[in-house]
Amino acid sequence: MIERIASHAGSWYSDSKSKLNKELDRNLEHVPETTESGLKYPIPNVRAIIGPHAGFSYSGPTAAYAYKSIDVSTIERVFILGPSHHFYLGGCALSRCDTYQTPLGDLTLDKQVISDLYETTGDFTWMKRTVDEDEHSIEMHLPYIYKIFENKIDEIKIVPILVGSMKLEKEKHYGQLLGKYMADPKNLFVVSSDFCHWGRRFNYNYCGDTSLSNQQQPIHESIRQLDQQGMDTIASLDLDAFDTYLVQTRNTICGRHPIAVLMAGLDSLTSSHYDKKIEFVKYAQSNACQSFSDSSVSYASAFVSIIKK
Repeated sequence: MIERIASHAGSWYSDSKSKLNKELDRNLEHVPETTESGLKYPIPNVRAIIGPHAGFSYSGPTAAYAYKSIDVSTIERVFILGPSHHFYLGGCALSRCDTYQTPLGDLTLDKQVISDLYETTGDFTWMKRTVDEDEHSIEMHLPYIYKIFENKIDEIKIVPILVGSMKLEKEKHYGQLLGKYMADPKNLFVVSSDFCHWGRRFNYNYCGDTSLSNQQQPIHESIRQLDQQGMDTIASLDLDAFDTYLVQTRNTICGRHPIAVLMAGLDSLTSSHYDKKIEFVKYAQSNACQSFSDSSVSYASAFVSIIKK
């Protein structure tokens, strides 16, 4: 039995079961009963979410909006797509572990689906355990996954997928491979991504078409507009437009490749057979940047609904 330890527990989030439970409960309870567009949580036919992966004190409240949108009743399997921050990867990698540890309890991996992805496609590699445990983008979603499925946790299995740095055509290829799983109402996709990383420590100070010296609005507002443009492009379901947006702005969306794979998978589900929708339900920033010396990370949550016609 190979278990991935909760390597970021005690630093990025609490390693105390009781404290973590209370924090997650509090975050979920603070989500309003409806979205800004008037949809009541949980939202029917949610087949995927996009959510942040920073420390829970920063991004946890935003992530709760994505998890509150999920109707857990039909779900049996959760795919988790996270970007690789520390290890160069030119494709997608799977885990050899049997279980993933969380302070709330262990999550079981779906070894059959993982084996099928590896053996039938020939396009997936294996993550080394050290790479798996060093990466936080997947781990930061595990407590929320355990929490929302706690009443049926023995019925849930997970499929963690580490997504590397890829060109558009390769993103489309992996999306095609995963599209059939997105079509299955028993599956949920969790796509892990923070949005703009702004400031000198991220080597990114883009403020749109206006130079910093001529800023007519607070920097944090320019960042919000930049992220909003990206969210609108994602919600348009136009992967080519999202790729163009990234080329033009170089917005430091760390989960841009997992998001692109998600969009490619959705694109493989033809509009003649499926109604598809991405709606962003929460946006926040770790700090309201006012000067060039400031820095911030943006967080956004969205749900993806898929309805077969």
